[in-house]
Amino acid sequence: MEELNNRMVDPEESSFENDFKSESRLRPKNFTEYIGQKKVVRNIEVMVESAKLRQQPMDHVLLSGPPGLGKTSLAMIIKEVLGTELHVISGPAIEKKGDLAAILTNLNPKDVLFIDEIHRMNVSVEEILYSAMEDFRLDIVLGQGPSARTMQLDLAPFTLIGATTRSGLLSNPLRDRFMANLHFDFYHNNELAQIIGNNACKLDIKLSETARDLMSQCSRGTPRIANRILRRVRDFTLVRGKDEICIEEVKTALDLMDIDHLGLDRMDRKILSVIDEYYGGGPVGIEALCATLSEDRSTIEDVFEPYLLKEGFILRTPRGRAISDKSKDHLGSQKLLL
Repeated sequence: MEELNNRMVDPEESSFENDFKSESRLRPKNFTEYIGQKKVVRNIEVMVESAKLRQQPMDHVLLSGPPGLGKTSLAMIIKEVLGTELHVISGPAIEKKGDLAAILTNLNPKDVLFIDEIHRMNVSVEEILYSAMEDFRLDIVLGQGPSARTMQLDLAPFTLIGATTRSGLLSNPLRDRFMANLHFDFYHNNELAQIIGNNACKLDIKLSETARDLMSQCSRGTPRIANRILRRVRDFTLVRGKDEICIEEVKTALDLMDIDHLGLDRMDRKILSVIDEYYGGGPVGIEALCATLSEDRSTIEDVFEPYLLKEGFILRTPRGRAISDKSKDHLGSQKLLL
């Protein structure tokens, strides 16, 4: 489990990023600096400009997509452009109705409330948002039974930005109250290369073009992973006493981190190898695969499979999982390197 928590290619935010706030240093500061997600950014720019012209809060926005693609960074840029305060909270952290009511009543006019992993909020807590989002009103029930009565509190007009990695788990009543539902896609390698180059400058790192391109190729289409690899390669380069990150340093660092040029780590390759060697390339049932790997089903399906499926390394069939020709070629090339 410790190895999983420290997984270099995990798109989730890691503990060392939280502790040292290194991620905030690399976040884009404005729309011009924000790379990729062009349609999402264009929609947000129009909504922000409209809100400023109307002198009203921006409409509520739902940002959906895999983790590490820049949803939080975009919310911070919105706050800066609007010139308001940003209040950040995680969906699972809101346990009771009173917690959310306290947050809402402390908002100032035009403030931005950012709820990360909003799909993980309790349904009873979520219901408070309905009237708050539509009418900027908080409906509170006082008492119980026949003596129960309702009280309404007016809220300051605010903007709710919800972020979710699984929009399908969001209830329809809540989803319908967002004026815009914007989806984030994985980044292209050229976009990641540009992000790595910009962040290398922020970290005062000299970086060759070939080294930058190799890091972008193994970042799994995710800026958070690209930034994580950049910082680890920087560490290896500094320890070796080099002034510039060249492709040799990147290759050495990736080898020590057990990441290949396609972004697969040791566990990714182990999954493919087990299907290939133990089950003749598949198909194999998920329970049998989990038993062989000594991993629980949710870990395989939620952590490892999404990228392998997206890149076509694993195929889902009615009879189970199977590896593709792309996986066989990759495993063959890895054996030749050993």
